[in-house]
Amino acid sequence: MNPVPEINLAAIEIAIGTVLKYIDEDSGREGLWRTPERVAEMYSELFAGVGKDPADEIDAIFSEDVSQDPVLVRDLPFYSMCEHHLLPFFGQASLVYVPNRHIAGISKIARALDTAARRLQVQERLTAQLADAMLRRVQPIALACRIEAEHLCMSMRGVQKPGHRVVTTAVRQCGETGGYTGRDLLAMLPE
Repeated sequence: MNPVPEINLAAIEIAIGTVLKYIDEDSGREGLWRTPERVAEMYSELFAGVGKDPADEIDAIFSEDVSQDPVLVRDLPFYSMCEHHLLPFFGQASLVYVPNRHIAGISKIARALDTAARRLQVQERLTAQLADAMLRRVQPIALACRIEAEHLCMSMRGVQKPGHRVVTTAVRQCGETGGYTGRDLLAMLPE
């Protein structure tokens, strides 16, 4: 990946001030006095994963004499931003993997998810990035990842269908699967 870019807070503040002007808001009114500054600070949090490799977050890998016994991490919450409308999408990720002499620190999986989510994103890519990060760092026999999310670009605009859920999956296998198929692993993930 490229070096982590510096977020230009001052330029974001100017841009948000311009948006407020063009939607005919009075940026001088009390409720909007510091809004451009607050939005710039918020963007520095929301896009903190830009330029970072989610696999780098999986830095606690332990050798264990376990194999064929799946490890399931479920219902990890995440928040991301749709790159098509700059609106949030959010939900939960679950991942199951069959270790191949190595296991990951569980909190590191959550950190990899957050790094991949904190950028302009689409859910399909987010799912693949989490699966690929685990594959590269832990090299399991097999893994499956499932992400379920609501997209505010579909809930509050356009077709306006709040409460919908989009489900994406990714399955990865390295060599012998120990009897587990991708379908077997997906069946272990919560619905």
